[in-house]
Amino acid sequence: MKNSSNKFRGKNKNEYKRNPDFGYYSKNTNRSEKNDKFLNNSSKNKKVENLKKNNENNTFSSLKRRNPRYKFNSEIPTKNSDMHQEFPNKRNFDDWIWGKHSVYEALSIDRAINRIWCTSEIFSSDKFYIFLKDLKSKGVLIEEVSWNRLSQLTYGASHQGIALQLACSKTISLEKLIDFSKNNCPNPILVALDGITDPHNVGAIIRSAEAFDCKGVIIPQRRSAGLTGTVAKVAAGALEHLHVSRVVNLNRALEELKRSGFLVVGLSGDGQMSISNFQEKAPLVVVVGSEDKGISLLTQKKCDFILSISLKGKTSSLNASVAAAISLFQLTGK
Repeated sequence: MKNSSNKFRGKNKNEYKRNPDFGYYSKNTNRSEKNDKFLNNSSKNKKVENLKKNNENNTFSSLKRRNPRYKFNSEIPTKNSDMHQEFPNKRNFDDWIWGKHSVYEALSIDRAINRIWCTSEIFSSDKFYIFLKDLKSKGVLIEEVSWNRLSQLTYGASHQGIALQLACSKTISLEKLIDFSKNNCPNPILVALDGITDPHNVGAIIRSAEAFDCKGVIIPQRRSAGLTGTVAKVAAGALEHLHVSRVVNLNRALEELKRSGFLVVGLSGDGQMSISNFQEKAPLVVVVGSEDKGISLLTQKKCDFILSISLKGKTSSLNASVAAAISLFQLTGK
């Protein structure tokens, strides 16, 4: 009888070998190493898959944690949404007129005009030249601008080279204002504005001037707010009862007023005389300067007196409209 151990020999002899520790044959370690490698690789693959799953889970959980932020970001308006409604057009065109025919009709019926923008071709044309030259002499601010600039001002409207802004009240010439004030009061008071560009301040000063029975307000053509809708709203109806003269040059206007017998009084924090000590009895022109710069140096030279308001607190200056109201109260109460 052949040895039974020989049954492990033959073509499969390399597959099995005797294990000296346990007395039986086991599979070749080389094959087992290959299997181990396979097992190790499979375990590694499982680990990689587990890592991927963990990453996916972590990503999913992180997305869940970020969900509120993502939701918030998704609420940002797109280009097709109403995003532009957050930045509305702040310019109000209710008092604007543009186009050759519309503007010409407005000029023909003598409507109150605050400002005109036109190209050089329109200003020099036979149809508009006489109108524009006459309005410019009356104090209406007329600016020659380029076609592109006018398109920017009108936001791309079909302006045909000219546009205007209506005034909320008509103005009168300085000569008419002088005659009116002297014929209605022995010692009239007029208010002149020097460089006040804030329409709220202009409207408040007009309101105070009418309340203290001043006979008129003088506004320069440039460096000053015109008689816009905001001015009329702040003035609260005072423009209906007060004359306004818009002059081309304020300093020349003050010289003309002085020749007509008016004393020119300027308001300044640096004035050497307090307004409470001012005792002159004569027609007066009270000049109110801007808040940041006050009365210009050239205008100060035209003033007969520079008056100040005595302040008792720590505040070093007053709002232009407040200073005008206090000054008019002091001057009209004497």
